[in-house]
Amino acid sequence: MKLGPHLHRIGNDLVAAYLIETEEGVTVVDAGLPGHWSELVTELSGMGRTLADIRGLILTHGDTDHIGFAERLRREHGVPVYVHSADAARARGEAKPEASFGKFKVGALAGFLWYASRKGGMRTTYLREVVSVADGQVLDLPGAPHVIGMPGHSPGSIAVHVPVADAVFVGDALTTRHVLTGRPGPQPAPFTDDPELALASLARIEELPATWILPGHGTPFDGGTREAVHQIKAFAQAR
Repeated sequence: MKLGPHLHRIGNDLVAAYLIETEEGVTVVDAGLPGHWSELVTELSGMGRTLADIRGLILTHGDTDHIGFAERLRREHGVPVYVHSADAARARGEAKPEASFGKFKVGALAGFLWYASRKGGMRTTYLREVVSVADGQVLDLPGAPHVIGMPGHSPGSIAVHVPVADAVFVGDALTTRHVLTGRPGPQPAPFTDDPELALASLARIEELPATWILPGHGTPFDGGTREAVHQIKAFAQAR
């Protein structure tokens, strides 16, 4: 799905990954689930691109529903996979999330589990090698993605700001569709290791000049960073 001149999404509102396209090639942000591989190839074809045009894959964090096709892309096509140093072990399967399950609605949870299962979410392939990144780095990849540390959901959660796409990719630093309840709109994400820290980290993107806020789960939000953070803080205070 094309969102803008430099911006594409694969997956859906349950699990999504993104492509940034410039003249230099393609940068992928997150790798969804293993079954999103065919969608990646199809989207690239529609762009007039191939897998050979991908210059790098950035993981917003190391959870299994974000690393789906990452190792395949690295192993079969030599694409480097970037992840914050604090989540490198998580992406390699050497560390596990600490978050509790939390409240849920049966229908929403069943829908998420069914979709994840259909897309290969029960057969995770962890990364064998990663390239560690740190807060503040600007990566030498199409779109010149800027790494912003967003600890909370996981120790090494990051946002990725890409000015040419007018977008910030937030992974699970926030969500616009709660996969356990089905509630729409900007809100804290479930399965978060440290919810208070995650909420505080939102200040790091609040003043970014970006229209698109693109989460790993939920509808793309085009109301700007300030409005998204405002809604999340209001939701958290009302709970």
